[in-house]
Amino acid sequence: MKLLIVTVVEQFEKEVLRLFKLANIENFSGSDIDGYKNPTAMVRAAWFPSEKSGVESGMFFSFTEDENIDILFAEIKKFNEHLETYNPIKAVVVPIERAI
Repeated sequence: MKLLIVTVVEQFEKEVLRLFKLANIENFSGSDIDGYKNPTAMVRAAWFPSEKSGVESGMFFSFTEDENIDILFAEIKKFNEHLETYNPIKAVVVPIERAI
């Protein structure tokens, strides 16, 4: 079992859910996050809290098996190859050393 983490701009959140279904990843969690392309954007946001400088994004994570991750990565790769914007779906896998 491994920890899968996926980040995506809000525009493609439904696509991630579709890809999870294709990869047989049925149990996962998600959260709304703000994405930043450079650290100075965060500093500006801290100084002027009424101004929103982040990009509305989503983060999903799941404890899942290698087979599901392999399918998901292949589907994400296909999706990202046909993007007209530079906001690819990003995913990482973290091995789990211990779990209860």
